[in-house]
Amino acid sequence: MKDIKRVILKLSGEALAAKEGGYNDALIENIAGQVKQVIDKGIDVGVVIGGGNYWRGRSNNNIDRPKADQIGMLATIMNCIYVSEIFRSCGLKTNILTPFECGSMTKLFSKDRANKYFEKGMVVFFAGGTGHPFFSTDTGIALRAIELDADAILLAKAIDGVYDSDPKINPNAKKYDSISIEEVVEKKLGVIDLTASVMCMENKVPLMIFGLEEENSIVNALTGKFNGTIVTA
Repeated sequence: MKDIKRVILKLSGEALAAKEGGYNDALIENIAGQVKQVIDKGIDVGVVIGGGNYWRGRSNNNIDRPKADQIGMLATIMNCIYVSEIFRSCGLKTNILTPFECGSMTKLFSKDRANKYFEKGMVVFFAGGTGHPFFSTDTGIALRAIELDADAILLAKAIDGVYDSDPKINPNAKKYDSISIEEVVEKKLGVIDLTASVMCMENKVPLMIFGLEEENSIVNALTGKFNGTIVTA
């Protein structure tokens, strides 16, 4: 991969949740510490957070799909506000951008505004997805990565890479060190959804998938100690 100057980090809302409810502050503080190390190396960091700890709208058949997706968008905003504040308490500068007006809680997204914040050394949170129903946070992160000329998307997951089958079910599942986005789609490995996969493929945006709970996994992904899977585009 080429020299990395800007990344978009995707975090799972469910992964940030504490077992007893609320948020796992210790984990979020650890992530903040790693992000600070990355920024200190001169790399811009944008963050997208899913909303699964609050809402899994597709499983509820009693609500109109666009409304369910709007609830999910709001869930991502709540997560970004909380995580942003934890990051600030750890000494980072942050700002939250959304694709729609959200009072004084966030700023309206534009490429120029995001670049201005990056130039100031801020962590930029991209909340609210694309602002439209029927698009996942996968699509949202692909869109922001393409718009902002990110060099890679970092996907911090519960498992430490891409496997040919579910390692929780198949103890003989094979882990890929590297795989193309075309193979991911062809083999239906479910790394990101199809729309996001095609966007990354057409715009040559690589992905780095790794385990969130692995020690220093975010820093390692950018310092040659990567232990996950690179999805080439």
